[in-house]
Amino acid sequence: MDHESKLRQIAFGAALALGAMQGVHAQALSGSAASAAVVSEPATPAALPAMPASGAQTTALTPDEAKQSASGNVAELQQLIRGTELSELRTTYNGTYGASLLFLGKDMTYYVALFQNKTFWRVIKTDDEARAEMIYRDFVNETVRLSNVEIRRTLLAAQKTFTEHLVALQQDRANRLQADLDVVRQQQSIVTSQQQQAHAEATALAQQKDQAQNQLRATQRQVQELQRELDSGLPASPR
Repeated sequence: MDHESKLRQIAFGAALALGAMQGVHAQALSGSAASAAVVSEPATPAALPAMPASGAQTTALTPDEAKQSASGNVAELQQLIRGTELSELRTTYNGTYGASLLFLGKDMTYYVALFQNKTFWRVIKTDDEARAEMIYRDFVNETVRLSNVEIRRTLLAAQKTFTEHLVALQQDRANRLQADLDVVRQQQSIVTSQQQQAHAEATALAQQKDQAQNQLRATQRQVQELQRELDSGLPASPR
């Protein structure tokens, strides 16, 4: 493709993008497994995250690449996704962030995309394969950096939920132990009362037993005396 044709293509793509920039919706790439199409969610301008600081990247964009990205590459790529000519070469996900390297075979053109929740964020277009690979690697590193906080938040939320679960288990165990302790204390109180009552009854019975024994001894003496009186004057029993 000559330089003049390339310029006409860029101008035509920019004209299409300017009219559709705010309302274009990303759709799933159709096609065969050979085309390896990318799937994209509808793009909502309010959902687009803030542009990362350029200083965070390791591969600085050229002025032409920066101008391309600002002039409608996102809309152009979204439009291409509706067809079947775009192929997905590479995609990396980190958290909700991702980077894709896409290829339009008929123009030998590469699109390098950075996205969040499958909504395109930045798109760089180039016909230089080495350059495309370099920008893709840089976008992958950017997804790692951007997802760190998100992943940490996910892990902390899971740890919090797990800790709350452990607290609930321990509280349930504490409640059961407290219930058992209340039963033990109640039963101990009953046993103590029964012991006191039994001791009092045993003391009373001991006194009654002593009284009965005293009465028995007195009665026995009385019987002996009566027997002696009855036997007095009678001949002694022969031996």
